Amino acid sequence: MSNASVGADARTRGRRRIVMTGMGWVTPLGGDVDTVWERLVAGASAIGLITRFQAETFPTNFGAEVKQFDLNEHGPFAELAGLPDETTGRSARFALAAAARAMQQAGLGAPGAAPTAGIDPERMGVYLGAGEGTPDFDACTATCLEAWSGEHRTLDMHVWAQQAYARMEQTKELEQEPYLPVTQIARHFGARGPSFNCMTACAASTQSVGEAVEIIRRDDADIMIAGGSHTMLHPFGMTGFIRLTAMSKRRDAPATAARPFDQTRDGFVMGEGAGVVILEELSHALARGAKPLVEVVGYGSSADAYRITDIQPEGLGAIAAMRSALAQAGIDPAAVGEDGRPLVHYISAHGTGTKENDAIETKAVRGVFGDNASRVPFSSVKSMLGHLIQAAGAVELMTCVQAIRTGFLPPTMNLHNPDPACDLDYVPNRARDMRDANGASRVHVAMSNGFGFGGQNDTLVIRRFDA
Repeated sequence: MSNASVGADARTRGRRRIVMTGMGWVTPLGGDVDTVWERLVAGASAIGLITRFQAETFPTNFGAEVKQFDLNEHGPFAELAGLPDETTGRSARFALAAAARAMQQAGLGAPGAAPTAGIDPERMGVYLGAGEGTPDFDACTATCLEAWSGEHRTLDMHVWAQQAYARMEQTKELEQEPYLPVTQIARHFGARGPSFNCMTACAASTQSVGEAVEIIRRDDADIMIAGGSHTMLHPFGMTGFIRLTAMSKRRDAPATAARPFDQTRDGFVMGEGAGVVILEELSHALARGAKPLVEVVGYGSSADAYRITDIQPEGLGAIAAMRSALAQAGIDPAAVGEDGRPLVHYISAHGTGTKENDAIETKAVRGVFGDNASRVPFSSVKSMLGHLIQAAGAVELMTCVQAIRTGFLPPTMNLHNPDPACDLDYVPNRARDMRDANGASRVHVAMSNGFGFGGQNDTLVIRRFDA
């Protein structure tokens, strides 16, 4: 089977082809796609001590923050209702900025502008995996303290309601709703087609892209704005994961605390941000002169049906998602191309840096690719960006696009003590140049995994666009 034949078998012929025509992100390493990519390839870390709130007494007092972010650099958003300051509506702000960059690259216009000529607003939709907004921590905790009865060890709900009414702001409370980023994108870009938001934890934006692809394939839309946005870098978010013992406590070395697949790993590092891509039916994109970045050829989704707090130990759910995505793409994971390489040239790992995830994801990749598993490069950018939670999947999919476009594979940083249970090629500590002698990328097909807390598994397969 040749590389050129990938995705061209009977399962894919005659099906609407979906391409990506734009992408944008907001990450702890910056917002410009090329600049962030250069930093990832260089192995730069965005992880440091938390500055947004007082976290000194937390067992984990570090994370990957988005700093010096100004939404108004990305469009005329100054009048945006319900977003009065930097912290309120932070997830929506990230999503809007990422969408503005993606729409601009796709040639679909600026926020608030008239629809691009030839675009039917009712055939352009939004599908995000956006998380809940940032709680108003000071108002919430003050309200609860005022209503607490030490004598009865309970909340006086009448006092609570009075205090809440006096202390809490309507707009800040509204912006905690996870559908707000979808609403704001639809409003500012005139997308009046299908509109959805999913909250499947760390798999959410991988799932949102996959489901958006399916919406276009069944001819319910021509264009979908898809991705995710999230921040849990606030006291409630950090406390929750600390209590779950899921986060690294490496306070002495935060910049190197994210250690996917390393024997010394002790949990993930919290990040924040957004990733948005523009998906489009191929003939629609070509008719308006858009330049496809890649083609999306496979999507698979599954549930572990196991436990809400544990991954299925054999990786059965992850295996099912990967196999489904590869089958939809027409790729045999056991086959090799004319160049002798496996037909998948790079896997973006979910790679959180927890003991369970990394070992089970490794086992799942072995279960899918068999003897080819050790020959497929497989890395985690969470080692540099931290874990962007619901935004992680879309951002990591974009790194796959960049790998195909540039021929470089981003490294898994801080991998110095290999875990015997993690024995694949994780591109340790240094980016890998996959270009040929003429400087052309030899990365033609890439796969991105997103696995969510509670047993949600999603996989996307993309390939170099060939007309």
